[in-house]
Amino acid sequence: MDMTGQQRIPASRDTVWKALNDVEVLKACIPGCQELIKTSDTEMTAMAVIKVGPVTAKFQGAVTLSEIDPPNGYRITGEGQGGVAGFAKGGAAIRLEQDGDGTILHYDVSAQVGGKLSQLGGRLIDATAKQMSNLFFKRFAEEIETRYGDQPATTGSSVAATAPAAKTANAASSQEPRRDTLPSHKGNPSFFSSIKSAGLIALIATIGACWYLLGGHLPTPQPMNDIHLSSDFTGGVMLLLVAAVGYLFGRQQGSAVQFDQDTIERLARALTQQRG
Repeated sequence: MDMTGQQRIPASRDTVWKALNDVEVLKACIPGCQELIKTSDTEMTAMAVIKVGPVTAKFQGAVTLSEIDPPNGYRITGEGQGGVAGFAKGGAAIRLEQDGDGTILHYDVSAQVGGKLSQLGGRLIDATAKQMSNLFFKRFAEEIETRYGDQPATTGSSVAATAPAAKTANAASSQEPRRDTLPSHKGNPSFFSSIKSAGLIALIATIGACWYLLGGHLPTPQPMNDIHLSSDFTGGVMLLLVAAVGYLFGRQQGSAVQFDQDTIERLARALTQQRG
C-alpha cells in the first residue's frame, strides 16, 4: 500500500516540528493509540487498536526515526504485530515546508500488511488508511492550537479587528435602559392554544376555590338555596372569576383588560338580586 499527500497546518514550521516530536501530541492524534513510549531520542514503542472492516486487532510494535533534519523533516519506520489478525510494517518520509503563516506537511507512505488483514482487499485497506490519516491531521491541528496556541497571523488580525467592535456594542447596550419585553406571538396558533389551555386551567381552579369557600364539597355540594351571601362576599367571588377571565382574554388580545370598581359592584348587586 502506497499513499502520498500533503496537509496544511495553521502553525509555523518550528511549532509543527516540535509537535511531531512530542510523544503526548502524537498519542492524542494517532487513531486507536493506547500507548506510546519514547525509549530513546530516535525510538518509540506503541500499542494501538485498529479496526479495518470486520477485523479489529491490537497492534504492538516499535517505531524508529531516521534521517532527522530539524525542522525540515525525518523518516519514520515501524513494524507491528496484531496476533491472528496479521501484521503491518512500513515507513514514511515526512517533509515540512513553510507556507506563509502556516506549514505544509508532505508525506510519502509505503506499507505492507499480512494475515487476515491482507484478505480484506486493497480498496478497504486504502480507504481505512485514508480515513485514519484525515483523522490524525484534524486532531494534530487541534492539539497544536490547544498546546502551543500557534495561530495564523490572519486569524489573530481578524480577532483583533472584531474585538473593539464587540466591546463598543457591549458598552452601548449597557448604557441603554433595560426593557422587559415579551416576544411577539402574532399569527402563532400554538401560542394561543397554550394560552387558552393555561387560562382554562386558571379559570377551573378559581371556580373550584370559590365553590370550596362557599362551603360546598365537590362530591356532595350543598343546595344553593341554603346559602345566604352578603354583597361584599359575592363581590369578592365575582372579582376572582372576572380576574381569571380577564387574564385569559387580555393575553389573547395582547392588551390589558381592566374592570373598574363600579362594574364589579354592579355584577355583585345583580347576583344578589337574582339570589333574592
